Amino acid sequence: MVHVPKLSRRARWAVPAGVLVIVGGVLAGSLISVAQAAPGLPARTPAQLLVQVADSVTPPLTGTVVETASFGLPRLPGTQNPTSLASLLTGSHTVRVWYASAQHFRLAVPEPLSESDLFRDGSTAWLWRSTTNSVTEFSLPAREKTPATPPVPALTPQQAAQQVLAAVGKTTVVSVDSNVQVAGQAAYELVLAPRDSRSLIGQVQIAIDGQNGVPLRLQVFARGASSPAFQVGYTSIQFVTPAPGDVSFTPPPGAKVTKVNMASVHRAGPSTDTANTSAFGSGWLTVLDLPSAGLTAPSGGASAPGNGGSGDSAAVLKALLGSATHVSGAWGSGRLLQTSLVSVLITDSGRMFIGAVQPSVLYAAASHAASGSPTQAP
Repeated sequence: MVHVPKLSRRARWAVPAGVLVIVGGVLAGSLISVAQAAPGLPARTPAQLLVQVADSVTPPLTGTVVETASFGLPRLPGTQNPTSLASLLTGSHTVRVWYASAQHFRLAVPEPLSESDLFRDGSTAWLWRSTTNSVTEFSLPAREKTPATPPVPALTPQQAAQQVLAAVGKTTVVSVDSNVQVAGQAAYELVLAPRDSRSLIGQVQIAIDGQNGVPLRLQVFARGASSPAFQVGYTSIQFVTPAPGDVSFTPPPGAKVTKVNMASVHRAGPSTDTANTSAFGSGWLTVLDLPSAGLTAPSGGASAPGNGGSGDSAAVLKALLGSATHVSGAWGSGRLLQTSLVSVLITDSGRMFIGAVQPSVLYAAASHAASGSPTQAP
């Protein structure tokens, strides 16, 4: 085991930022296959693997990504709807990926009897939903990332690895485990473990392709757990250039097309909720401070349950809040929701603090917020 300094800002990740923001992974009902012993690979130190991931350039590829979450939440309503809040919190999702380059790719999210697709072709991106035969056409400014409007919240192994590796530093123990095989590819297994016991994360395992340094799978384990609470990875992958027809798009006949100019969206500035969001701490002990107004169930006009609208969201939030415990301290009073990997504190003053940390860290962040102290580590 070694200590590794933080990666430099020059680090470039395996899949372009646009794909990283949009792509979601899958595990549609079944977990990623248990990794089997892989053929021998040249020995690598943790530092060498970190550099390999940072400097890797993604070749063209096609594949299937699977993501699943099992946070130990109470039973939630509406999990049968793949686009509902409950499904996103406790279910699994599948994304087909066709990647030719950072400017040309397609992501498809299959759903029962339907599909949602995201295409990018240079300065234009399209989001198509088959259920409504609707298309959103995005005009992207130069060097613009693909718009963050995915059919489901999404992570590729590359994006997940990027977020986790940002925490690498003196607070992290880094090691290399036995080689594994993921989606038919021989891979190294990089293991990151927080030193601070206040983090609910026990360790993060990242399987890195032995040939090109692309993260193939990421698993997050709660402290003391033998199975991952969250995982995202390829279940199949081929490093081949996708056919032109797989990454091109023309709105189908009769489709309703809505156009969005991303340059205008940026000039409008952040939303009120975004402007009111802040963070306390850093790395493994980061705590987000969010407005909690959205946790109040809407009165009247709620969508009917089962359609993935506000009615479903209100029912899910009610179930979550029903399992929360009343707590109080110098910071005030509120409700605490704990899972194996995440703690959420909802204060009576209208704030929500969330992090993969022990409740004591949330209480410290709430105290700082209540006192008007500048953002700092709890």
